[in-house]
Amino acid sequence: MLINLSNHPYAQWNEEQKRASETFGDCVDLPFPSIDPHGDEEYIVRMAEEYYQKIVQFVETEPNVKVTVHLMGEMTFLYALLEKLKQNNIRCIASTTQRKGIDLGNGRKDIQFQFVRFRYYF
Repeated sequence: MLINLSNHPYAQWNEEQKRASETFGDCVDLPFPSIDPHGDEEYIVRMAEEYYQKIVQFVETEPNVKVTVHLMGEMTFLYALLEKLKQNNIRCIASTTQRKGIDLGNGRKDIQFQFVRFRYYF
């Protein structure tokens, strides 16, 4: 099972990314939280614990299924949660992309991201 914890729901992934995700089994979205930029480190620890518990519920519900977490988003929360997941032997991956920017002038750019592959956090 793949738990998609990102700001990009599975339904919005392109076909290439969906096909690549099949390696991990069925995909379930766990929407990425809105992280308060004014929150301190203790706030991040609490948020990471809350989402860790949500992920553990998936793991406990499916004890015979290997769970992998697709983890992308705000960096301090991501790092705190990643450390908890790794300490508990829950695999995590990131999606890699090719960034293509078009300069529109007047300080504006159009950025498009093309999925390339999943990469394990280690």
